[in-house]
Amino acid sequence: MQPTLLLVDDEKHTRDGLRLALEDNHDIFVAADRQAALEILRNEKIDLMVTDLRLGTDDGLTLVDDALALAAPPLCILMTAYGSEAVAVEAMKRGVHEYVTKPLNIDELEILIKRALHTRQVEEENITLKQQVDRSFNVSSIIGSSEAIRPVIETIEQVAPSRATVLIDGESGTGKELAARAIHNLSGRPKAKLVTVHCAALSPQLLESELFGHERGSFTGASGKRVGRFELAHGGTLFLDEIGEVDHNTQVKLLRAIGEQTIERVGSNTPIQVDVRVIAATNRNLRAMVEAGDFREDLFFRLNVVRITMPPLRNRREDIIPLTHYFLKEVAEENNKPFKEILPEALQLLLNYRWPGNVRELHTVIEHGVVMSNTDQITSQNLPDYLSSPSLPAQTNHQTENTAAISPPLSGVDTMKSAAGAPTNDLNIQRMEEHLIREALIRTDGNRTAAAELLGLSRRTLQRKLSEMGLVKSRSAG
Repeated sequence: MQPTLLLVDDEKHTRDGLRLALEDNHDIFVAADRQAALEILRNEKIDLMVTDLRLGTDDGLTLVDDALALAAPPLCILMTAYGSEAVAVEAMKRGVHEYVTKPLNIDELEILIKRALHTRQVEEENITLKQQVDRSFNVSSIIGSSEAIRPVIETIEQVAPSRATVLIDGESGTGKELAARAIHNLSGRPKAKLVTVHCAALSPQLLESELFGHERGSFTGASGKRVGRFELAHGGTLFLDEIGEVDHNTQVKLLRAIGEQTIERVGSNTPIQVDVRVIAATNRNLRAMVEAGDFREDLFFRLNVVRITMPPLRNRREDIIPLTHYFLKEVAEENNKPFKEILPEALQLLLNYRWPGNVRELHTVIEHGVVMSNTDQITSQNLPDYLSSPSLPAQTNHQTENTAAISPPLSGVDTMKSAAGAPTNDLNIQRMEEHLIREALIRTDGNRTAAAELLGLSRRTLQRKLSEMGLVKSRSAG
């Protein structure tokens, strides 16, 4: 399906010329004035509107206001022969996506339209993703209750409502972006945009343009004006991932942008005020980089107002089981497969592994298990071979103790240790399962359906396990 364009101009030859130039790749509607344009906008799904600033006695910016007030507003490109910086600034404030001057260069206009429509596609994808994220990625989805993760959750809840800049560090795969999303979703601006920039993926010149935008002709290939990520994040949050990869020149501009909430596009000396909360993340030691002269000390202090360190998964082993059940349910739903349960020998492989890729790697392993299983269970045979490689050191038993905890251990609950303090694998798994089931029943007041949901099991599987434990007639785990 082709994108739908509305061309608005009071000069017939301009309308006809634009239609001829653009109709091969777009479905075109045309209007000569504001009222005709509004009629089309109210009755058709318009992806992008190109309008003149002067529409006889009407004002193109008023039409822009009308269009952007609709339930499904189009992107807007403004044309004018009366170019001035004041008009451009006013147009951008009102939500115009791009601004071009007459006489028009059709090739340039086509590039702007293509770029704008790509932006619309990305924004729609982001809306879908944000809806999924809003359902899943608040602080409650930072799964676990280990001593290592509890301070992280507490700090996120404390800092989120403030405007403080946050620096999140930790190894790759520990959930730094998840923490940033949690901070944004719990902030006072959760309905505003969360804009992400992966700093390591861009060259210095492209990163500077991506962050601050650029003016037409500011460098080779800059055929039009571009709005940067700071402006896109206005009123919301900007997440700078891998901040340690930013070059010195961009660091200087970042320092001003964060400190003064002011930016300048590449190729312009005109300051633009922004209202952006910045969250940065890195897997590098920024303090060591400061000492080595690779990162500006003043920028480090500006970013390091509140610091959150995401612990590696090997330091929060008791969270492996709840994370596993969470990912199992999520991945099974995504792949339209029956909900899975993971068998004890497979679970033991997860508990024994060191997880150099952290939570991200665990998610990948669970996805592998779901995809490779042909039943409603995941066995050790469904998991990647490297998990059971003899070259990988197994964890000691004390590292797998209490891994089944849904909440802090209750008084009198078996801690899964044998009398000698060194349980066998079978005994460890059996007691770990029993501990998990007992706590689930306690937390759900004996409701087996709710307990099964909490455990990520079917009610039938929970009933079988209760029978094996001799608890079929029990309503609680007292």
